[in-house]
Amino acid sequence: MSTEYELDDAQLAADLAARAGDLLLELRARELGETSLSKEAARDLSRRGDTDANGLLLRMLAEHRPGDAVLSEESADDTARLAAPRVWIIDPLDGSREFGLPGRVDWAVHVALWERDRGITAAAVAQPALGRVYRSDTCSAAAGERPRPRILVSDSRPPEFAAPLADRIGGDLEPMGSAGAKAMAVLRGEADAYVHAGGQWEWDSAAPVGVALAAGLHCSRIDGTPLLYNEPHPYLPDLLICRPDLASALLSGIADLTGAAADSPRVAMAREYLGSLLSHDASKVRLAADCFRVENGRRTGESGSEIVRELETGAQYLPLTAIRDLTFTEFGTDVVARFQLDMSVGDETHTVSLTEHFAIPGAEIAAITAIIEPAAR
Repeated sequence: MSTEYELDDAQLAADLAARAGDLLLELRARELGETSLSKEAARDLSRRGDTDANGLLLRMLAEHRPGDAVLSEESADDTARLAAPRVWIIDPLDGSREFGLPGRVDWAVHVALWERDRGITAAAVAQPALGRVYRSDTCSAAAGERPRPRILVSDSRPPEFAAPLADRIGGDLEPMGSAGAKAMAVLRGEADAYVHAGGQWEWDSAAPVGVALAAGLHCSRIDGTPLLYNEPHPYLPDLLICRPDLASALLSGIADLTGAAADSPRVAMAREYLGSLLSHDASKVRLAADCFRVENGRRTGESGSEIVRELETGAQYLPLTAIRDLTFTEFGTDVVARFQLDMSVGDETHTVSLTEHFAIPGAEIAAITAIIEPAAR
């Protein structure tokens, strides 16, 4: 092992994030430049970035921290991490959609170290397009100077309560990509809070939270409870990062404005899959490599990659227009979804009833079994 990294986990996190960021910048400049790509080409570019950056990070961690476990967005979850005293939690490319769009700088690389009984002990967030790397051992939060608090939210999944929450505290909402980009904007004093409630995973927030906490910012779930990492199921759906003086008002406002129970991790995974039937974007759908799909007793998918490809490009999904009356039942490691599915056939809309059974033993969907019936009249 290189002595350069023997004692300094934060420096290693920063070095890894920076090197992955350089790789992504080179790939982006070569393939994207200043021109817009088609939706499919942009998605392919983002996936190449995810894969290449993940490979680099895994190689470097194997070289410099061979005894540590890794939890990565782009790798299958190895439950051996649960017994490990040290786990690196990485997101090789956070904000993959923005990465594939020319001119966007709101994408990032996340590298964090979790240690048993200590939580996140070292973290770095790189924003390559800005030429910046933020690390937990050297960061500090800048004070924002504005009469109305600026609240950052996801530009694709803003919380339903975001607008009334902003009105309640006299603030303004602004969408932005990448959890890391939003958290670091609060760190720089360019915003006052980042609120999220649309579903996330541990790798989305571990490094941003590690840096933000070290800088003295407030970080918690939206109900005020602590953010816990290296959990058996790495789904961590909501997040609040803000100036400490705003935390009480924001948490109180969120509590008053929310009432519905959040999805469980497995229900959230099933909901993500169903959403991709309409959006044709399966980038956030987690399927095991050997996942299969069965419809009315007939195999329609033999691997996770095949199912993803069909969700995004399959002609059979293009006529689908709406999912209605959706309910979930969860028992053990299984989730059953029942809903009405609308599809366009010429000038008409046809509806079928679906029951989809999802087997989710861990952090990936292992099997999908669908029963499709005529809709009750």
